[in-house]
Amino acid sequence: MAQGHTNASIAARLYVSQSAVEKHVNAIFDKLRLSSDGGYSRRVLAVLRYLGS
Repeated sequence: MAQGHTNASIAARLYVSQSAVEKHVNAIFDKLRLSSDGGYSRRVLAVLRYLGS
């Protein structure tokens, strides 16, 4: 995610299904308490939080 890859690209690189990647990405969003209501890209916010820690 931090390198800007899509879920499909991540799935292909890791040899897993796209739904598995989506499941893990959503778990990351939940763990970081990133809701979809904010109007911001949750992917960008997740990367920023990761880089800030």
